[in-house]
Amino acid sequence: MAHKTFGDNEGDPTKGQYNKMKRCPECWRDYTDDTLNFCLEDGMPLVYGVSADEPATAILSGLEAIVTKTPQSESPTRVQVNTNAPNSVLSSALLGAVNRSGTPLQKRYLLSLALALLLITGAYFAYKNFKSAGGPQIESIAVMPFANESGNAEIEYLSDGMTETLINSLSQLPNLKVMSRNSVFRYKGKESDTQKVGSELNVRALITGSVKQIGDQLIINISLDDTQDNHHIWGEQYNRKQSDLISLQSEIARDVSNKLKTKLSGTDERRVTKVYTANPEAYQLYLQALYYWNKRTPEDLRRSIVLFQQAADKDSSYAQAYAGLALAYDVLPKNSNMPKQDIRDMQLKERAALTKARELDDSLAEVHAILARLKEEIDWDFVGSEMEFKRAVELNPSFATAHQWYSDLLMETGRREEAIAEIDKAHDIDPFSRVINATIGLRFYEARRFDEAISQLKRVIEMEPNYPLAHSFLADMYRSNGMYLEAIAETRLADALYGESPENSERKAAAFTQALQAGGAQGYWRKSLELNMKEYEKGYGSAYDVADNDAALSDKDRAFEWLEKSFANHEEELVNLIVNPAYDGLSSDSRFADLVRRVGLRQ
Repeated sequence: MAHKTFGDNEGDPTKGQYNKMKRCPECWRDYTDDTLNFCLEDGMPLVYGVSADEPATAILSGLEAIVTKTPQSESPTRVQVNTNAPNSVLSSALLGAVNRSGTPLQKRYLLSLALALLLITGAYFAYKNFKSAGGPQIESIAVMPFANESGNAEIEYLSDGMTETLINSLSQLPNLKVMSRNSVFRYKGKESDTQKVGSELNVRALITGSVKQIGDQLIINISLDDTQDNHHIWGEQYNRKQSDLISLQSEIARDVSNKLKTKLSGTDERRVTKVYTANPEAYQLYLQALYYWNKRTPEDLRRSIVLFQQAADKDSSYAQAYAGLALAYDVLPKNSNMPKQDIRDMQLKERAALTKARELDDSLAEVHAILARLKEEIDWDFVGSEMEFKRAVELNPSFATAHQWYSDLLMETGRREEAIAEIDKAHDIDPFSRVINATIGLRFYEARRFDEAISQLKRVIEMEPNYPLAHSFLADMYRSNGMYLEAIAETRLADALYGESPENSERKAAAFTQALQAGGAQGYWRKSLELNMKEYEKGYGSAYDVADNDAALSDKDRAFEWLEKSFANHEEELVNLIVNPAYDGLSSDSRFADLVRRVGLRQ
């Protein structure tokens, strides 16, 4: 029997008037007042009733708010369930319908209908709830280093580059923590248990992959696995020509984001799948440049500069290549022993590369992080620097370097607690980064927590014995703690790792030891001052370093004389003025406060 609406009875005044009657689907009370919308007994929304001579139709009409027939163009047996109605309401209405039906045949018919509808609704709600849970929502992930299965070490850059590109793409996803390159690459070439790695990195899922090159063909296998129960979520094999590598990267990023059950806006999807160059040669040069940039030795950094420049030459609109070039120019002086003039030249080249990258694509997080760094160290524009750091982490919350550098700025401007919180964010993203772990030690040192600083740097050196910056930091901390023999040993190691000849580093260590034995702490600092002066005259080091020694020797006037030279030279080291323990003895002098004001720092 077809369901009748008020419109069906327009030709029958009696039935039409009666169909205006409303009924409560819960208690089945009828109302003739058409202005009422809710039941006076239980507050349920009222539905239109039907005439008493159509019991089956009346029952279905009483359920009209919950169950409706499909349009006439569809099969008359197909029922649509209004799943917005509460399940308890649906159950009560159906059972009430059965109880109020007339003949046994009608009761059996309606009972069958009720059970069918309940099963449909129950199945729908179960599906809906399971789908919404969808398995768990993945909020943290690590992309493990792709294995190079080609048997050719010369294309190692390809597997590493694809890993890094996927990390960068997934970092654009909202509300997803993506572990940085430094933390995942410590597992490179090692057999690792999914659950163990997940626990060590504190992530819910791992992506593993492999790259195999056969002629001009690439075979890439991708797997996504849950780290809590080790179950396989998704996997795919991609067979493409090497010339299709650029589009393949976007395709993989899109597929993975879909499997993570992340709902992307149009803007988010464009960011995840963004292609920065259409030139395959430029892209492969960029991947090679990244490969050497990440090695961080002076020689490899110089090689990365050449490759980034070649990538930019191949495609003059390649913003990432220029950003990479700027990053290389920024990092090289901090990982090598360079004359001041060479450092200044590097800074000019860094600014030029940054300007080009920014003109091409202002949405790169790297662009804003580098700009913030230059505003901080070179321009002493600390307010502008903070704005750029905030923009960088907004564009890419998983960019650990931006958090690390922002922590430096916060500490330099006297915001100690915020600085520690920011370096903790960097560490959460990149827990195995040697520079971030070393920076944690530096934060302790700047907070005058020397014992904690020393313990932290020792842990870094255990993790990375050949990291020169860690040995250099530790030497500073030993000196501040009056542990001069230990400081001499760490300085010797740092000098050797920075590339100084073994003969020179041994000769310097012997001179310090002899000075310490002859004159104690004063003898040590006088020797340090002597060597710093020689370095400065040769174009190395800084006036700031000389002042550091004068302050340790309690020669305030001479210390301020050299700090003024440092200010006149606009040396970037001056941004550390208020956090450097070496200047604690000068901080009460009015000349110190005046210098802090002129640099623009806040005490």
